[in-house]
Amino acid sequence: MTDPASIGRQPEWLGPESSSLVRRDAAAFLHQVGSTPVVSALRAVEGIWLEDADGRRIMDLHGNSCHNLGYAHPRVIAALKAQLDTLAFCPRRFTNDPATALAERLASLWPYGSARVLFGTSGTDAIEMAVKLAYVATGRKTTLAFEDTWHGAALGALWIGGRAAERQGFPQFQGCWHVPPYWRRATGTLAGEAAAMACLQAVKDLFDRCGGFAAFLAEPVRSTPHVPPDWFWPEIRELCDQTGTLLIFDEVATGLGKTGCLFTSEHFSVRPDITVLGKSLGGGVVPLSAVIARADLNVAGRLAIGHYTHEKNPLLAAAGLVTLAVLEGEGLVARSRELGADALNRLSRMAQDSALLCGANGLGLLMSLELDASARSMAALIERDCLRRGVNLTASEGRFLTLSPPLVIEAAELMEAIDIVAASVGSKEL
Repeated sequence: MTDPASIGRQPEWLGPESSSLVRRDAAAFLHQVGSTPVVSALRAVEGIWLEDADGRRIMDLHGNSCHNLGYAHPRVIAALKAQLDTLAFCPRRFTNDPATALAERLASLWPYGSARVLFGTSGTDAIEMAVKLAYVATGRKTTLAFEDTWHGAALGALWIGGRAAERQGFPQFQGCWHVPPYWRRATGTLAGEAAAMACLQAVKDLFDRCGGFAAFLAEPVRSTPHVPPDWFWPEIRELCDQTGTLLIFDEVATGLGKTGCLFTSEHFSVRPDITVLGKSLGGGVVPLSAVIARADLNVAGRLAIGHYTHEKNPLLAAAGLVTLAVLEGEGLVARSRELGADALNRLSRMAQDSALLCGANGLGLLMSLELDASARSMAALIERDCLRRGVNLTASEGRFLTLSPPLVIEAAELMEAIDIVAASVGSKEL
């Protein structure tokens, strides 16, 4: 059994049932950063709400980016129950109507021409499939990505992505190049337009040096979030076209309406060669990811680039189909755009009035507050204090408070959550 002392000090607001489950969890699971030990335990989720094991309710503005529809959406639950009663599994070598229909639907929604699709169960699966396809299609074995970015937990995704700390202790994956991102240089000395210009020049220099890559893998909007200047992605698209490099947009955390467009890339009128979706595609209930690729990239038929047990699972596909139907039928994409604009205005005013904050950023219902350089030690403290007050958000990069509410949140609920964040920030200014 794990020594209880290794769990660390539990929050003072944790009730006895949650505390007991946290200790059992810590004794049963292998420990890893961010997963075990945990901060609390849940017994129910619904809509925007988490309910812990002691009945305490928390507004979830994090949700691991899985809850665009909120939790336990009745149409998702009904579709899954119906699918369980008809066809619950489909082994490889066979297909089924839900999986085929979902592939057809995603291809029809992708706004960049004819497309083909593959399914996985995690964003990491889909990233790995997309990169393998790029290797085969281009004949190259090199990739480019931004420093300090996350594209999945598999060894390939870890090295292709840019978060160096996550790769420590693992064998090096060859051919992975990284540049300082458009939102800041690695030194932190540049921001905004200057950082984007420096990033673009670094990309140009690497293209000149290497002649091109199999793929440039990036989030069109960083999920923290960071939003690039309008000119940035068109410039990158041109460089990719000139060198035969495939542009892969990772929209696992930001797609499906979160930013106010169904596909985040639509904000920049830039065509990716491959789009990767995940997380909320499963309706906040089941794990599902997808690769959507240009139809002419259907060149790896001799290989098993996405040969997964659940690659055409009818239950997962049913969740994906109803997720897309709810997004359209309830007007959630437009709702994200409208609610997000109001919320970002409120957050911007908060930043102007706070000694701890220096700005607000975002698109749709993906927003962040940036802490002033003198207050960056406060990020984790504010994250924990907001959880104590009943709002689950996340502190990123030591200086950003990210708010990513479900698209079904009511305007009054969103403003209540922002009030709680404001109270937490204000309490640290004293």
